[in-house]
Amino acid sequence: MNTSLILLVTLLRWTAWVARGITSAGRLGTVGNGGIAMRMLGIGAGLLAATAAVAAEKPARTPVQDAKPAGDATASPDRGVLFQPEQVETAGTVTVEGTRVDYRAVAGTLIVHPKGWDDAAWRERSAADLGDKKGAAAEASMFYAAYFRKGVAARDRPIMFLYNGGPGSSTVWLHMGAFGPRRVVTADDSHTAAAPYSLVPNAYSLLDVADLVFIDAPGTGFSRIAGKDKEKGFYGVDADAYAFREFIKGFLSKYGRWNSPKYLFGESYGTPRSAVVVNGLETGDSIDFNGVVLLSQILNFSLDADAPDANPGIDQGYVVALPTYAASAWYHNRLPGQRPAELEPFLRQVEQFALTDYALALNQGSELDPARRQAVAEKLAAYTGLPLAYILKANLRITGGMFEKTLQEAAGLTTGRLDTRFAGPDLDPLAKQAEYDPQSAALSSAYVSAFNDYARGTLEYGGDRAFKPEIDIYRSWNNLHVLPGQGEAGNTATNVMPDLAMAMKYNPKLKIMVAGGYYDLATPYFEGKYEMHHLPVPADLQANIRYHYYPSGHMVYAHGDSLRALHDDVARFVRDTDNLN
Repeated sequence: MNTSLILLVTLLRWTAWVARGITSAGRLGTVGNGGIAMRMLGIGAGLLAATAAVAAEKPARTPVQDAKPAGDATASPDRGVLFQPEQVETAGTVTVEGTRVDYRAVAGTLIVHPKGWDDAAWRERSAADLGDKKGAAAEASMFYAAYFRKGVAARDRPIMFLYNGGPGSSTVWLHMGAFGPRRVVTADDSHTAAAPYSLVPNAYSLLDVADLVFIDAPGTGFSRIAGKDKEKGFYGVDADAYAFREFIKGFLSKYGRWNSPKYLFGESYGTPRSAVVVNGLETGDSIDFNGVVLLSQILNFSLDADAPDANPGIDQGYVVALPTYAASAWYHNRLPGQRPAELEPFLRQVEQFALTDYALALNQGSELDPARRQAVAEKLAAYTGLPLAYILKANLRITGGMFEKTLQEAAGLTTGRLDTRFAGPDLDPLAKQAEYDPQSAALSSAYVSAFNDYARGTLEYGGDRAFKPEIDIYRSWNNLHVLPGQGEAGNTATNVMPDLAMAMKYNPKLKIMVAGGYYDLATPYFEGKYEMHHLPVPADLQANIRYHYYPSGHMVYAHGDSLRALHDDVARFVRDTDNLN
């Protein structure tokens, strides 16, 4: 059996395992932020990259030459062959922590093209050929909802581009839960009752400090892709980032915002997207940004906590997940003995153990002394609330899914993944790992229903079109990534830490804010700390990074007090870095 076939068979077996999770659990905790796409990227990135590289060795098909020019030759920037840009304007008012903000809202689309598109070729064709759609190349119609404060000059007003991740998620979550002028009210750590849902003025919108642009990734939400090889053109680490780069440049031109202070705000997969986007904009397009906010960060997918058991010999995923296990056990009062009075001092203790005794034990592998193995297992039981026998049977290595299934198993409950404060009934009491995410099940309907109502009623956009909160994208997603300074992609797990490092070195005044929730098992908070402290930048640039963590989960803003704190921290970050004072 040759190498390519071995890789393909292995991939198919692994994909079947993932598919079983989708079949049994619907979306396996996707809430547009991590989900099955994130799980897939974490445990299969290296394998998929290698498989894609083998597939790329096939000879390319010779294109059929049409008598008329291909459709892409008729398109100009923000004017597609298959799509046309749209724009609907409304107005509103919101009071943010006592400050009244009158704003103009624009819901619409911009047309972007994949890398390699020639924005001048259409001018070389005769007018008679314009409108020919035969053989049209790929285009994306990217939906956005933008909010502009009235009465403020563009150069005096920061602008922030916001997006969720997945990949394959719309930005309904940040829009409806965090920073839009209206937000949906949901239960704090339990299942939100069915409709009607309450949509209220958002007293913690970021409109007090910046104009906001919520962007749906190609193919998600109201965004669409079409044309020849459309998935190849937009679904992949680099293709996706390029589309966002083109969108941002097009938006700056359309709305005259080139001289505004500029920010990126990405959540979950939106954080690696931001790393690639800001590096591309700065080093490739000569557009410096003031700041980047990374919420619920994952930059190196080798650190994924969902299935490090699929990558034997790389144990950091267990290490960075341990503090979140401890926080979750603390929250649900599953720790043996007397529960520590305060969470954060307890977590500092767990972090120290994770980086020292626990990491050393895992690094020794089969050479670990049995007595030392027993001692480490006992410490893990004390920190996680899991049975000692279970930890020993698991060889000290607990995946996120195993923890979610086991922590409250005695009560017949599965613990949340995106937010471990949530819990729901076990789907299969005999399963090894959690089969769904109770937090996703608890909140998704409220967000999706509220946005559909808000978009069509208040923003006056959408009509009878389908809104796609999430799409199954992982079969088409290309994990290959060309790192800065390299001419071609490497066959490794996705890691964009070098991209962020390059952006910070190229623009040493770029500021970074890292934020996360203590109860997030999709992208554990300690993973973000670990990544940033291993970022390949000079020591003095570490001072450009701020850290903020909250007693919440992946969607930090799903907890009321954390939403307010997050707003205040981001607002302070913008005011400190917008160069307006």
